[in-house]
Amino acid sequence: MNEFVAEIIATMIMILLGNGVVANVVLKNTKGHNGGWIVISLGWGLAVMMAVIVAGPISGAHLNPAVTLGLAFGGIFPWAKVPVYIAGEIIGAMLGAVLVWFTYRDHFKANTDKDGYLGVFATSPAIRNYRNNFITELIGTFVLIFVIFYISDFKFETQQLQTVEVGLGSIGALPVALLVTAIGLSLGGPTGYAINPARDLGPRIVHSLLKAPNKGSSDWAYAWVPILGPIAGAALAAALFCSC
Repeated sequence: MNEFVAEIIATMIMILLGNGVVANVVLKNTKGHNGGWIVISLGWGLAVMMAVIVAGPISGAHLNPAVTLGLAFGGIFPWAKVPVYIAGEIIGAMLGAVLVWFTYRDHFKANTDKDGYLGVFATSPAIRNYRNNFITELIGTFVLIFVIFYISDFKFETQQLQTVEVGLGSIGALPVALLVTAIGLSLGGPTGYAINPARDLGPRIVHSLLKAPNKGSSDWAYAWVPILGPIAGAALAAALFCSC
């Protein structure tokens, strides 16, 4: 399995388990209905953990364009690999969203809450204020990338970049799970904490393609926030890390 395929499969697993727990909590008549935000945050942490276990040894387990770009901005991941990794992450996110839909298709058919339907696929703000929503995503992703830099303590020389796989796998599956859970519990309230452009964009595309009368809008007016906010947060984290 090469790096591209590893990112596809691992991101697919992350979205299947992460968005799966959202579906279990949000959709009616499931065993986990109304499980609450703590369940969702813990579920997402465990979802990332499982994905890191799969892809860590092969691609470094980025699973997230913000991670890929943050490492590239920080000079510890080659820019030549960035497009391949991001493509794999978006494809994997779309596949994971499709699998969630298949798993919960009867519950989606019975669903009458259009916001809840979209919420299984993509993030949306609790209070819509694009500037503040953008800042929230920036802060959450800044914490993610900055902590990754320091837990990993990257000290690679340029000539090693082609052989050393860096990413979430560099800090270990359990620490990254705890980090993602901590961000969700503390900073996830305003926007549902995408902190990952692929996690939001891939499933949102799938939602827009579904032929379901009760699904509602895909809310493309908001879609730029969970894309640009995390990228800005990753760039800021890399800049601060490099200046220290």
